[in-house]
Amino acid sequence: MPARPAVPAPAPHLRHARAAVSGLFFLNAVLYANLVPRLPEVKDRLDLGNAALGSAVAAMPLGALVAGLFAPVLIQRFGSAKVAVTGLVALAVAVAGVPWAGAWITLAAVLFGAGAIDAVVDVAQNAHGFRVQRGYGRSIVNAFHGLWSVGAVTGGLVGSAAVALDVPLEVHLVASAAVFGVAAVVAHRFLLRGPEDAERHRSGGHVPSTGRVVGRLAGVTRRTVLLLAAFGALAAFGVFVEDAGFTWGALYLRGQVGATAAVGGLAFVSLQLAMTVGRLTGDRVVDRFGQRRVARVGGAVIAVGMLLAVAVPTVGTTLVGFALAGLGVATLIPAVVHAADELPGLPPGVGLAVVSWLLRVGFLVSPLTIGLLADATSLRAALSTVVATGLGVVVLGRVLAGGTTPRSAREAEGEDGPPSAEPSPTGTC
Repeated sequence: MPARPAVPAPAPHLRHARAAVSGLFFLNAVLYANLVPRLPEVKDRLDLGNAALGSAVAAMPLGALVAGLFAPVLIQRFGSAKVAVTGLVALAVAVAGVPWAGAWITLAAVLFGAGAIDAVVDVAQNAHGFRVQRGYGRSIVNAFHGLWSVGAVTGGLVGSAAVALDVPLEVHLVASAAVFGVAAVVAHRFLLRGPEDAERHRSGGHVPSTGRVVGRLAGVTRRTVLLLAAFGALAAFGVFVEDAGFTWGALYLRGQVGATAAVGGLAFVSLQLAMTVGRLTGDRVVDRFGQRRVARVGGAVIAVGMLLAVAVPTVGTTLVGFALAGLGVATLIPAVVHAADELPGLPPGVGLAVVSWLLRVGFLVSPLTIGLLADATSLRAALSTVVATGLGVVVLGRVLAGGTTPRSAREAEGEDGPPSAEPSPTGTC
């Protein structure tokens, strides 16, 4: 049997950039996740009902919807590295302002600003991550999102520990903002320099045309628009599942299951920990089975997990149910944002920004929907809607590419050029 060609090791500057981008994803997650286990305390401080808390949290995706589509313009003007790092520092300051919100309107305003900043950071860090991935010539995108999940788990554990230790909310969030903000600034020195399209030129990939963003959208085809809409819907389904853990997991365990305050944050941690495992192993799974099959099976796992959590409300079954939901949704968002970023005929960052904008609709609709349903019925009944979300992924997941392009097969065939990070987004709508 002929020996497989050796895979060239990435250059040192690419390895450093990969580590730095991983840090950005970690920090982006940990900043807000740090606050999640303390949302019940914020709710009690301001004497809010479920719907009021849900609508205040929904201000985050509303701010993201307002600001998200400006990200490509900022990236072209300042570069994805500078936009991501500056945004993370601003996000740290915004989250640290939550304890000083003395009324619902102030809390909503702070979270609106945090959501606007987070939307721009999200697009910028993904754009820079895709630059690094093109330099590597192989898929590493799921690992970046896996580090985001590690950050979310870390933030959830830190927040839960702060609750258990009775650390004042103000001290907790200000200290976190200082530490994580400095870490973001340090990461900046290791990110890639040069034009945003530099790695596309080197890898021989599709290079978008030059010029202003608005002027380059005239030739976008109907198929591209439909694919962007489908990718956006799938991403929104994904964040609907994640929000079940982010916003409602602690309240569900404490209010419906009867868990203690320290245990309440573990629903979120359980979902994020399983998502982390799924993302860190996701590239190999997708290479073997194809993104379409992985996404649709994942949707079924989401539905089964959340059905278990709401049908059998004990601490153990709830944690297992949230973990299954996290495992099922693990590779969905990385798949759709990468597919959108690689759609031909779009300027740099536009497909990514559009799908990121559409997925924020899920974060806007989810807390409002579940909060209103919880006040009208119960939080247990309201979380049943996440089961339907999983079934939606099963149905719509067919728009993702079904073929596989394993790296080993490409190398064995002696193909030139770097392997594709994922199958091309050519699934039918």
